[in-house]
Amino acid sequence: MRIVVTGASGFIGKQLVPLLKARGCDLLLVGRKREILDNLFPGIATSSYSDFLKLANGFDCILHLAVLNNNQVADWDSFVRINADMPIEVCRKAKAAGIRTFVFISSTHALELNDKTSYAESKRLAVERLATVEGIGRWVLYLPAVVGDQLGGKLAVLNRFPTPFRRAALEVLKAFKPTVHVSQLADTLRNLEPLEGDGIRNMIVTAGQGENVVFSKAKRFVDLAFSLSIVALLWWAMIAIWVAIRLQSPGPGIFRQQRVGRNEEQFTCLKFRTMFASAPNVGTHEVPISAVTPIGHFLRRTKLDELPQVINILRNEMSLVGPRPCLPNQTDMILERRGQGVFAIKPGITGLAQVRGIDMSNPAGLAQCDREYLQLQSLGLDVKIIVETATGAGSGDKIRGSNITP
Repeated sequence: MRIVVTGASGFIGKQLVPLLKARGCDLLLVGRKREILDNLFPGIATSSYSDFLKLANGFDCILHLAVLNNNQVADWDSFVRINADMPIEVCRKAKAAGIRTFVFISSTHALELNDKTSYAESKRLAVERLATVEGIGRWVLYLPAVVGDQLGGKLAVLNRFPTPFRRAALEVLKAFKPTVHVSQLADTLRNLEPLEGDGIRNMIVTAGQGENVVFSKAKRFVDLAFSLSIVALLWWAMIAIWVAIRLQSPGPGIFRQQRVGRNEEQFTCLKFRTMFASAPNVGTHEVPISAVTPIGHFLRRTKLDELPQVINILRNEMSLVGPRPCLPNQTDMILERRGQGVFAIKPGITGLAQVRGIDMSNPAGLAQCDREYLQLQSLGLDVKIIVETATGAGSGDKIRGSNITP
C-alpha cells in the first residue's frame, strides 16, 4: 500500500509512520518544512505541499494528519484555516494527482454535538465540506485519545513514570475515557477498504473496553450498587405500584417478556405492566395508545415501569446502561445489531440511543447508535447517559400515535 501522509511531524505521526513502514507501506511524507521530516524519518521520501503532486502519482491514498489540536490556543479563524480549509485543499490536490482515497482524521469530540469548542466545530465543518468534494473516495476516521509507547496531551505527565506504573494507570484512565493504541490505527489504515468515485464513509476507531478488567469490574460494581440501593430504598414504592396495577385492571402486576440479550441469549425481562392483558406481544412502537392503562401512562412517563429490571441487573442479564433489549420476533433489529456486533455487550435499562431519541422503529439507525456506544463506552459516558436519562433527555420507543415512552 502506498500512502501519502501529511502532518507526520505531530504526536500521532511520529509514532504512526514507523509502524506503517514496518507493515510494508510505501510512504511519502508531506509537510511545510521538509528538513524536519528528513531528520525525523531518514530514508523515507518527503515533499513540501507545493511539490507533492509531482511525486504522488500512483499512490493509493492520502492520510491527512495535519491539525490544530484542542490543546493549542488559537482564534476561530486559525482553527478553520488549518482544520477545515486545509483538508479540502489537500483532498482536491490528491484528486488531481490521481489518488483514489482521501483519509481524514477527525476526533470523537466532533461526534459530541454539545461540544462547541473551536476544535470540535472546525472538525465538523471539515466533514461537511468533504461531503461536497467529488471524484475521490473519502474516509473519515474518528479517534479518541491516542496512546502509544509515548503519551501526549494531558496524558504526557505519565511519561515520567516507570513502564509498569504507566500501564496500570492507563488501564484505569481507559475505563473512564475511550482510547486507541497507535498500532491499532496502523492496522486499520493498512487494511482500509479503498473507496471508488464519490464514496464517503465514517469509522470510529477505538480499542473498546472488551479487555479492560478495570472497566468491567467497575461497571458491574455500579450496576450492583444501583440495584441494591433501589431495592433497599424503594421496595415500598414497588409494592404500592404493584398493588395499584392489580386493582386498576385484570392481569399480573409484573409483566414478563422474552428479550434478546448478550450473545443473543434470551432472558425474561421484568417490568411493571402498563398495558391491558390483551395487548399484542410486539415492539412498543407498534402498540396502539388504547392498549395503555390509565396508570400505565403515568408509569411510562416517569419511567417507574422500569424499576423491576433491577432484578435483571442482579441476575447479570442487564446493565444500567447499554442497548435496549429487543424482542426475539424483531428480526430486522436482530440482524442489524448482529451486523454491528452489538450483542457483544449486555443490554441496559437506558442507553445512548434512548437519550438521543432513537427508537426501534428505525432498526438501522438504532443499531448504528448502539455500535457507537459499544466503541465509545466508558464510565464517563455511562454517567453522562444516566444524568441525561434522569433529566428527561430523549424519548425512547414511542407508543404508536403518542409521545409516551416505554
